[in-house]
Amino acid sequence: MSSDTERPVAVRTSERGAATRVALLDAAREIFVTRGFAEAGVTDVVSRAGASVGSLYHHFSGKADLYLTLFEEFQVRQTQRTKHAVQAARTEGETDPMRLFIAGARAYLEGCFDERELAALFLRGDGPPGFEVIMRDRMRQWARRNAALFEDDEGALVVVVTGALAAAVSEVALSQDVTASRALAENVLTIISQVHRP
Repeated sequence: MSSDTERPVAVRTSERGAATRVALLDAAREIFVTRGFAEAGVTDVVSRAGASVGSLYHHFSGKADLYLTLFEEFQVRQTQRTKHAVQAARTEGETDPMRLFIAGARAYLEGCFDERELAALFLRGDGPPGFEVIMRDRMRQWARRNAALFEDDEGALVVVVTGALAAAVSEVALSQDVTASRALAENVLTIISQVHRP
């Protein structure tokens, strides 16, 4: 009997904890985007979230953990966008690796347009210490996935297309002119699609 009466309390507590975690991440995103990571304070985040410093440290190890969690969640959404786009292209019968890459790249860029402030946050260079290493590792993982798509053991094609797309991502995220950056992104995809394996 006691487990039945405790369960609703545990569920409510769990839901409240999840809501607090979301509120803290939303507040951190707003503060980091407007002030930058270095200038943001934990007290700013908890004040914006309507939470306590203790609740922040219950869910996260600190300001850097908030930033890294925002980054990881963004990357998960981006991975899902690209996977769905590539799967949709395959479902329609596409087998050409370059066209599959372009479908995934277009979805990734669209995600950067949809979440421009967050994408820019991670590209401005104002992250926690060591974040640039995480970004380099992420680029290497991405290049390995692309190499598998292209079956490119030598890596030259992957270096070219991944590098070009990374530059387009940076332009999309950091440009103030959305119309111009959309046109640039589309032009970059067109040029990438014309690259042939040596």
